[in-house]
Amino acid sequence: MIHDPVAVSMLGMPGLAVLWVLTVASFGAFGWRAWRLVGLVRQGRPEDRFDQPARRLLHVAKHVFLQPRIFGERAIGLPHLLIFWGFCVYVVCFNWGLVRGLFPLLPIPYPDEVAPVAFFLEGFAVLVLAGLVTAAVRRTFFAPPHLHLSADANAILAWIGVLMLSSLFGGTFRIVAEGAGASPWTPVGSRLAPAFAGLAPGTAGGLVQGMWWVHTLGVLSFLAYLPFSKHLHLLASPFNVYFSNLRPLGDLTIAGASEESAAGSARWEELTWKQLLGGLSCAECGRCDRACPAAAAGFPLLPQQVIQRLKKHMIETGLAAAKAAAPAAPAAAAGLVAATAPAATAVAEAAPAKTGDGNGGARPALIGEVIPETEIWACTTCMACMERCAVWNEQVPLVVQFRRHLVSEGQVEKNVQDMLANLTRYGNSFGKSDRMRAKWTQPLGVKPKDARKEPVEYLWFVGDYASYDPRLEEITRMTAGIFQAAGLDFGLLYEGERNAGNDVRRVGEEGLFEMLREKNLQVLDKARFQTVVTTDPHTYNALKNEYRHDGESLRVVHYTEVLDRLLAEGRLPLRKRLSGRVTYHDPCYLGRYNGVYDAPRRLLTGLGLEVVEMPRSKNRSFCCGAGGGRIWMEDVPGIKERPAESRVREAAALPGVTTLVVSCPKDIAMFRDAVKTTGTEGTLAVRDLAELVWDALQA
Repeated sequence: MIHDPVAVSMLGMPGLAVLWVLTVASFGAFGWRAWRLVGLVRQGRPEDRFDQPARRLLHVAKHVFLQPRIFGERAIGLPHLLIFWGFCVYVVCFNWGLVRGLFPLLPIPYPDEVAPVAFFLEGFAVLVLAGLVTAAVRRTFFAPPHLHLSADANAILAWIGVLMLSSLFGGTFRIVAEGAGASPWTPVGSRLAPAFAGLAPGTAGGLVQGMWWVHTLGVLSFLAYLPFSKHLHLLASPFNVYFSNLRPLGDLTIAGASEESAAGSARWEELTWKQLLGGLSCAECGRCDRACPAAAAGFPLLPQQVIQRLKKHMIETGLAAAKAAAPAAPAAAAGLVAATAPAATAVAEAAPAKTGDGNGGARPALIGEVIPETEIWACTTCMACMERCAVWNEQVPLVVQFRRHLVSEGQVEKNVQDMLANLTRYGNSFGKSDRMRAKWTQPLGVKPKDARKEPVEYLWFVGDYASYDPRLEEITRMTAGIFQAAGLDFGLLYEGERNAGNDVRRVGEEGLFEMLREKNLQVLDKARFQTVVTTDPHTYNALKNEYRHDGESLRVVHYTEVLDRLLAEGRLPLRKRLSGRVTYHDPCYLGRYNGVYDAPRRLLTGLGLEVVEMPRSKNRSFCCGAGGGRIWMEDVPGIKERPAESRVREAAALPGVTTLVVSCPKDIAMFRDAVKTTGTEGTLAVRDLAELVWDALQA
């Protein structure tokens, strides 16, 4: 006969009393630590992330319970999902069993005494163990770059393994103790039981009780340990996913934030509560680092480390500041914490000398000491890190918030200072007169309309590079010629156009961005148009996501979308069909930011070309390195290879491909320089998509 596990005596105490003490201690330690961490997050600045609750719940259902982003790395996708779902199943069943143990008079059985539940527990235990083995082998022998390897992570894997094994063997010993035969409800236990057939029923019953206590103690200690460990993300990440940004990715506005946020943040308390929550949610998986073009090039930036350093800095300095005023933890909880918390955490929290005492004592500067300025300026704002993050952290807005502070303090390199001065004085980054903005139109046979003077269907917002860069003027004229050949009703703003401010905002100059936006909106108010068309994805993003005209968002399309539609409608008078194999580069601000992937490819196929995809394409496209103001910045010494060079080599390695097709003026500048420095100038041509359409229009 198997006695109730809590009916036994332990250390001279009734088992029920021991269970109550351990439960109170475990939940007390967990709650005490969690409350302190929540208190730190609440010190952040306001940000409105409470809208659209139904949409947020659907977002959680998809990205927490199905985890599609995890499957981007196939080796760990399924094992991680199995471990997660096993965790969920065992959390439910453990709490069921705990309630049954704490209240023995309740007329309910233990979970494993219910046949269907026992079946699911066995099945998930096996699946979780398989996932753990896969994860352990991967971490030990095939660890990808930037995966955070630590004793803490290995201990967690071992801990979960013990929980699964104690559950499996508890069911096995139950079969032996009860003398039951094989059962379809316990397929694993039925196969293991013959190996223990020699055990006396009483001994087997005692082992059932022992496995129950091993499992229960394991879960309770894990609960107390959890908020101190890397697996804190298990608690924080579902909330982080729920409070994800539901506005357009290309809009850096912080909803509900105070005006002070525009000046940036130099202390963790000056960040928003959502940005602080992201640090607690980080899983330390390194996916963002592996996707980062700056990290791949050898720049001193690892997005994961920015998040992790912020978290560590917040916890160390925040808890040190609150230590004197905070009440002592309950004695029982404190004892369990001391037994389960990592030694490093205990040492960090007990060392106020470095983090300050909360009364004005010195603490390391967040920007400069904790996160060096070189890392902040290395970011291209390409969004690759955010695209890969399984817990939906928002690294790019965080970096921009730090940049805002550096700009407000004048800590900007000279090239960027000159660019900002040009934009302030001339409205363009080239420092040229606004009267020269439309100089490229002079060789055209028919001058485009002035949208300020007569109505047009399409207002072409040309952008700085397409207007002023000598390397791009001919491409700009070709684009105008294509529009005219198709009979498109379009016009320009001429000298009234200013830089749209996309990269200005991402450099961190919020005030200048607002000035440029205001001047452009004043001109747009005078123009008569239905749709804005752009050739620059950076301009496209700003106009589409960060401008409001007459209180509403502008209707903005990229020129590849217009040409794709014109071709489908038979309005492009193509005179010849092109041939050959090409590859297409997805610009970050057109693809990841705004989801335009298909139109350029349809257009290329419609011209007769065969499109060969690069290994990194569409939402995993590799940045050219120009974004976030990097096109104006100097490269730091010691980098391995610029992102544009890496991308050119990737394209040149495709069999039979001789043309890298782009649809961004900055890509022309970056990649044509890169083919020279990589020695691929004779084998790979970099051409704008408009050039290919122009070729097809010629006799």
